Amino acid sequence: MDFFVINAFIESVKRKTPTPMDVYDAAAWSAITPLSEQSIQLGNQTVEFPDFTSGKWMYRKPVFALDDDY
Repeated sequence: MDFFVINAFIESVKRKTPTPMDVYDAAAWSAITPLSEQSIQLGNQTVEFPDFTSGKWMYRKPVFALDDDY
């Protein structure tokens, strides 16, 4: 997966287009491990996932990996 994400980033920079993943995506991906560790410490209880976008994620158009652009 890393290859595709890095390749898409590089192509976006070369084409001067918005990157398919933004800082909110990066924050969400980075939160998974510590939240998983917290859940395990709590006996596998569900833990709340933070909304880094303040609800804007519901209106974002998905763009990553929907076509062969990258």
